[in-house]
Amino acid sequence: MTGAEIIIECLKREGVEVIFGYPGGQVLPLFDKIFDCGIRFILPRHEQAAAHAADGYSRATGKTGVCIATSGPGATNLTTGIATAYMDSIPMVAITGQVKTSVIGNDAFQEADVTGITRSITKHNYLVKDVKDLAQTMREAFHIASTGRPGPVVIDIPSDVQQRDTEFIWPEEVNIRGYKPTYFGHPGQIKKAAGLIKRSKRPLIYTGGGVITSGAHLELRALAEKIQSPVTWTLMGIGGFPTMHKLSVGMLGMHGTVAANYAVTESDLIIAVGARFDDRVTGRLDAFAPNAGIIHIDIDPSSISKNVKVDVPIVGDAKNILGQLIEEINKTPDTAEWLKTVEGWKKKSPLKYSNEGHKIKPQYVIEQIGEVTKGEAIIATEVGQHQMWACHWYPYSHPRTFISSGGLGTMGFGFPAAMGVKTGCPGKVVFDIAGDGSIQMNIQELATCVCNKIPVKVAILNNGFLGMVRQWQELFYKKRYSYTCLYNPDFVKLAESYGAVGIKITRKEDVRQALEKAIAIDNVVFLDFHVEPEENVFPMVPAGEAVNRMIGGMA
Repeated sequence: MTGAEIIIECLKREGVEVIFGYPGGQVLPLFDKIFDCGIRFILPRHEQAAAHAADGYSRATGKTGVCIATSGPGATNLTTGIATAYMDSIPMVAITGQVKTSVIGNDAFQEADVTGITRSITKHNYLVKDVKDLAQTMREAFHIASTGRPGPVVIDIPSDVQQRDTEFIWPEEVNIRGYKPTYFGHPGQIKKAAGLIKRSKRPLIYTGGGVITSGAHLELRALAEKIQSPVTWTLMGIGGFPTMHKLSVGMLGMHGTVAANYAVTESDLIIAVGARFDDRVTGRLDAFAPNAGIIHIDIDPSSISKNVKVDVPIVGDAKNILGQLIEEINKTPDTAEWLKTVEGWKKKSPLKYSNEGHKIKPQYVIEQIGEVTKGEAIIATEVGQHQMWACHWYPYSHPRTFISSGGLGTMGFGFPAAMGVKTGCPGKVVFDIAGDGSIQMNIQELATCVCNKIPVKVAILNNGFLGMVRQWQELFYKKRYSYTCLYNPDFVKLAESYGAVGIKITRKEDVRQALEKAIAIDNVVFLDFHVEPEENVFPMVPAGEAVNRMIGGMA
């Protein structure tokens, strides 16, 4: 087989269903084989969108996403999407073309040091110089991307390696020296954790994306109900625990709920599951959970005690460890008083906004999306105020139903990610909740969705600003709105020019009808909601403050 044929054969054996990619000079041998290979191929209009679509597909399905680009600018355009997947631990294999091996390092046309550029934003990367190494490399790449703490892997393949031929040998097993992820918790650590839980009076379960990655949502719920502990989550953990459950206190951190942030501060035991204690969660580190012992469950040992010192580290897969922990706990703590206190915070300081008059509030739009879809849609978001409102005002009951860029905070992520989500979950209603700034960063993917019949619905919360930056300028920079006011196109006409459908909504009374109409249309729909321009996201913890020092109230 030629190198290009080996790549296709490996993709088939790995069960790849769809590839997102963009052709170019150094991947022409591969694209010649893609032409009739039988794997669905989707051509985005920008390589960054290819990476985000592969990422969204992976987040929604749990499978490894695949994207392809040519050398030089094609590969560098993938890097934002690769970094997004890396920060959020998403399994992805990115295949890039490279100039011929004979001219690597000579500044050849469209040459870039892709392995050097992506070293810090990948779980691993490869430059394949010998076609004999290609099958082994492909096998290893998918194994590394999808096991342990998942992440993106880049395979950089020179065009002459794609053209050379060799005997194809499929490695049935992968055995990488030094890479042996731990999947079950150490029994001694499980015992210690159970002892701390038994003695606790104010436990709090704090969950992240690891719960969703490992499929541990049922075990999480079982543990919470067994020990009667409140549950909070990070942005990446949304969907791992039902938002409407009586033990839920909502998201914690910079834009967390009052109840979640107070609970963290007053807890005597934090049970962290698949979360990494990032700065948006902890706020000022010396004031984070000052009275709490900490149990930290994570498959990545380098994440434990990285930001916050923990008392009981447990390395392994969240689903397995939670199962072990549930079995080990033979005596549950008495949390009745604690639950009363937490319930008091929830009642006294619920999420709220003023919904009087005819103007459209962004929170109202998201509430209506929840009602119309009965909470069964998959929600993708861009990054900004609309992202935070989507975290708080949509009722999530299932994992893999909230798709958003957490660690990197990538504007332009949501629309191509929604495209990937809908490709992987064609039977689901898929919404991208967008800002009028973010949507314009990858708006060209309207063409991709229309051409490939990917009928995602885009709810643009159009406030005429780069909303989150404007909010910071209002609160901390004396309302000096430096370059955050936007000039926007007519989103309805723009959608129609691509063959999609556009609907403009300016009155609150028309919101629900517009949503119902959009869902009924078998096409891409841009819903241009003209919302209150200076609505703010509250609660909010100012940068560098303790998480219980929130700016609250209504806008």
